[in-house]
Amino acid sequence: MIELKHLRTLQVLRNSGSLAAAAVQIHQTQSALSHQLSDLEHRLGFRLFVRKSQPLRFTIQGNILLQLAEQILPQVQQALQTCQKPHQTTIRLAIECHSCIQWLTPALTQFHQQWPKVMMDFRSGVVFDPQPALQQGQLDLVLTSDILVRSGLYYAPMFDYEVRLVLAPNHYLTHKSIIIPHDLCQETLLIYPVQRNRIDILRKFLQPAGIHPTLKTVDNTLLLIQMVSARMGIAALPHWAVESFERQGIIKTISLGDGLWSRLYAAVRDGEQLQPITEAFIKSACQHANIYLPYVKTLALI
Repeated sequence: MIELKHLRTLQVLRNSGSLAAAAVQIHQTQSALSHQLSDLEHRLGFRLFVRKSQPLRFTIQGNILLQLAEQILPQVQQALQTCQKPHQTTIRLAIECHSCIQWLTPALTQFHQQWPKVMMDFRSGVVFDPQPALQQGQLDLVLTSDILVRSGLYYAPMFDYEVRLVLAPNHYLTHKSIIIPHDLCQETLLIYPVQRNRIDILRKFLQPAGIHPTLKTVDNTLLLIQMVSARMGIAALPHWAVESFERQGIIKTISLGDGLWSRLYAAVRDGEQLQPITEAFIKSACQHANIYLPYVKTLALI
């Protein structure tokens, strides 16, 4: 049956006054446009305009469809414009990465300047297991390095970062350029209070080599850095998160093996990644990371 593109073509035909002029306006050959209109007339069972009339004259049926176009097309355009407007007024956000808070706060400030009517609701109560809350609709977006298979979530890649060993400046391992797993067998590893299978240095570096160091939980990054500096343990953190402390001489960082890299994602429910506000926030956060975070590899946006 008749489609929106047919109604638009009839409008162009009326406004241009001839088949040849209409064909130029819609970037088709006159022959192709004539064939398209003949096919439409055949399917509808009636003529739409009088061929070779000067000026172009529409049939009664053609004028009825032109009236329909005048009614329908503005409504369609208005509906499409409304769809593009931001209907989401709040983004409920949580993070699984402790260190992310260091760059997330200024990133949120930047986003709020661009979208002042959108509120950012930061949910700290589900910080360490937020993906189920995202699946259940309690959150809108989660920053995570972990992908849940067959979760119904979409993971937009944000950037890659190197996880480096963090030591006191006078630690005996600082003379090494590369750390191997057996170097850490007698060390106390300071970790965040998260599930062990989410800690990259354990899952990807130590456990495959059969190394199980002593673990000590520390609640926040600043305390962890102070404890490392005081020779109370070692840690493994994103390079960008500790770069400023290293420049001050408080700690020293070394690569783990050939380099232990991880990827940060913005997780949303699948199908919602192209919501205007969600898409705008992810792009804004990626741009902020690209500008302000050292030692990260930015990735293509969604």
